[in-house]
Formats: sequence, C-alpha cells, structure tokens
Amino acid sequence: MEVKTIRDLAQLQTEQGLKFVAGHRMCAGCGISSILRTVLSASKKKVVVVNATGCLEVVSTIYPFTAWNTPWLHVTFVNAGSAAAGVETAYRALKKKGILKEEVDIVAFGGDGGTYDIGIQAISGAFERGHNFLYVCYDNEGYMNTGHQRSGATPFGASSTTQPAGKVSFGKKEWRKDLVKIIAGHNIPYVAQSNVYNTMDMFKKAQKAFEIEGPKFLNVLMPCTTNWGFPENLTMKISRLATETNFWPLFEIERGVLTVNVKPKERKNIEEFLKLQGRFKHLFTEENKKYIEEMQKKIDEDFENLLKLEKVTHEEGVRI
Repeated sequence: MEVKTIRDLAQLQTEQGLKFVAGHRMCAGCGISSILRTVLSASKKKVVVVNATGCLEVVSTIYPFTAWNTPWLHVTFVNAGSAAAGVETAYRALKKKGILKEEVDIVAFGGDGGTYDIGIQAISGAFERGHNFLYVCYDNEGYMNTGHQRSGATPFGASSTTQPAGKVSFGKKEWRKDLVKIIAGHNIPYVAQSNVYNTMDMFKKAQKAFEIEGPKFLNVLMPCTTNWGFPENLTMKISRLATETNFWPLFEIERGVLTVNVKPKERKNIEEFLKLQGRFKHLFTEENKKYIEEMQKKIDEDFENLLKLEKVTHEEGVRI
C-alpha cells in the first residue's frame, strides 16, 4: 500500500505485523521504539537486524524476554558495521548457492556512542567496501546507557558527567562531530538526517534507503529524557524544536545531490530548544549567555552553508 499519512503507516504496520513489539524496558518518553517501528515498517521484505551494544540492546532483550520479532544479532559497541557486512556477505553467498530463496533487507542500529565514536572504523570499512545494508543511528548525543558521558555527538555547551558545567567549565567546549558529512565522504548512494518527531520524513527516507542498492546511512535525533533533563511528555516538542531552530536540520544526500527537506519559515531562536533541558541550564546566566550567542551564530552559518550546498548540487551539477 502507498503510505502518505500517519494513519496509512499505522495500517501498514497492522497489516505487516510489528517487527519490534511490546515488552521492552525503555525509559518513559524514550522515542527509540518509534524509530525502530517506523524504519522497519519501511521495508517490503523480511528484515535481519544487527544491533550494537547500547541503550537499545540493553532494554530490548532482558533475559528471558525479547521485544524483537525478527532475526536479531547483538554485537559489541565496536563492530556493528563489520557484523552487518558479514551478515550481508553470508546472505549473498547462500543466495548464490541456492540455499536461500527469499529476499531480505539488512539493517544495523546503533547509538551515537557506537556510531560516531567506537564503531566508526567498522562502519567506514563496510561502506568503503560497498556492502548492501542500511545503518541507522539513534542519536541521543551521549553515552546515555552508561551514565551520560560525552560523546562525539554531544553538542557544544552541554553538561555531561565527563565534561560537567561548573566553576571552571561551561560544559563541552568542542562542537559536535558532523557525522553525516563524514559518511557522505564515503561516496555511498544515500545518506540522510531525520528526527523522531517527523515520522513521515523518517519513513520516506528509510523506504528510499531500502530500495537503493549499496550502503545507506540514516541519522535520527532521539532526545533522551533521562540525561537531557526534561519531563517525558516533552520528547516530541523538544525534537521538533531541534529542527525549527535549525539545530538539527532534516536533509538527504542521494548520489551526491543534497536536498533540505524542512526549511522553517521563521527560524526559532536556539534558546527555545535549550531552555527546556537540564543539560543546558547553566548557560542561562549572565556570564554564560555569550556561549548561547556563539551557538546561535554557528547554527545560522551552518544552515546557510547547507542551503548553498543544496543549490549548487541541484543547479550547477556539483556532487558532494
């Protein structure tokens, strides 16, 4: 069936049967299950899942229970990319020998710790070799399962347990790693950035990714109520504000052509996003407000550059 609305998607999931079901132990307000169900329902085939160690793996398979209703492989923080490549290679070999007949999609899930940092070497190798699978990062901007340590995805100014704000520090001094551009540098056919609040954007990007042969990457922002420090009923509001402030733009790069999917008519100030989260509360002092101004300047510059890249890839034939 053609999926145009949330209602269509719900009907599709009912017809397919959920590949990720009840019984997990995610925190109240966690959006990871929404990401999983949306992405997995975008495949028209059976799906094999490779799961890096992290929040998702811990809460979805508490012995003797599992929330996975599809073949699932748990690996370490380090090797989700290489394990997915191994699964894909084994699948091709079994198909070639005639042992397997049916078509399957392979998807790997990892948090930002296992994607931006610990697992990036394995992902890079798999993508450089051209393995046919989709990698999805649920990005909650820190090592949340082990106590809110900073990661390469943790934003400038955020307070974490390993880079806390206090008398001698305003929090993280470095800008977060631009992982989507790093992955795009591997010249793979499809790279995209989405956000948990925008279900249809996420579904369409996952659907497009599954239909493309070769390596694909989808980075999805997933606010962490526990360690970002906000009430569980604000997950979707904060997620939406991340895009409405251009903190987390939604875009895709298909065979080198960049398209920005959401362009806020009136960009909201970054304070609207920051003020709802405990990890940024220290920035709202007279001595630290300069860091908010610095953040706003960089966000505006980055989004302007993104629009310029979109223009040259569409109008001038330049490829990223």
